[in-house]
Amino acid sequence: MANKKTALTTTKLAMIPVFTALVAVATMVFVISIPATSGYFNIGETIIYIAAIIFGPYVGAIAGGVGAAIADLLLAPVFAPATLIAKALEGAIIGFLSRKTLKIGSKTQWKMFTFFLGLVTGILLVIIGSLYYTGEVQLFFGMPPVETPTVTFFVPVEFWYALGALVVVLTTYVGFKLEPEFGWLVFAIFLGGLEMVAGYFLYEQFVMGKAAILEVPVNIGQMLIGLILAIPVVKAVWRALPTLRETQE
Repeated sequence: MANKKTALTTTKLAMIPVFTALVAVATMVFVISIPATSGYFNIGETIIYIAAIIFGPYVGAIAGGVGAAIADLLLAPVFAPATLIAKALEGAIIGFLSRKTLKIGSKTQWKMFTFFLGLVTGILLVIIGSLYYTGEVQLFFGMPPVETPTVTFFVPVEFWYALGALVVVLTTYVGFKLEPEFGWLVFAIFLGGLEMVAGYFLYEQFVMGKAAILEVPVNIGQMLIGLILAIPVVKAVWRALPTLRETQE
């Protein structure tokens, strides 16, 4: 048993620099911008969620905070202090909560809890996606970060309605047929992501003196996109490498 715990600890320690680098690179290399609404997102959030859920709060906190702060130091240094704290807490919260279980008495209650979280996620995707992520989309892909769009395409509002409906349907199916407690994982990401949103709001509002409320929906959008990308990846990793799920013990 001691050898098993030692091996798991060694694995987690080895993953810290790996995921720190992945978060930094993902934040800088792949950025999508919507000029008409000033909406944008990168996939750094997705990597933080994956690291936190699979390897726990310490890996999630260090990789999230340090990795994203490194990216900001290179791209937007003024945000680096907020990023270090907000994304470290985000990774820690998600890593911690994903290892806990809410005390709900019956499978039926778990199914309704999961359905409710899926419904909230789908509705938020429709609202924020249609308002902030619709229209001409510019993809910036490259290292170092490029100044001109690599690809430009159009995202219709119908895409977000379809995606929101798909999220509700798939979450309901998983909750009712496969894993009633699935909603807890979604809830963990929600709480961690909302801490990130609140952290940036406070920093921008009171430290930078900006009208930070305008960026709250955009940051929520990044959280939601990170959520819907990270969970399928986590599930796929656990299926392919079931021993990794032991790191949650």
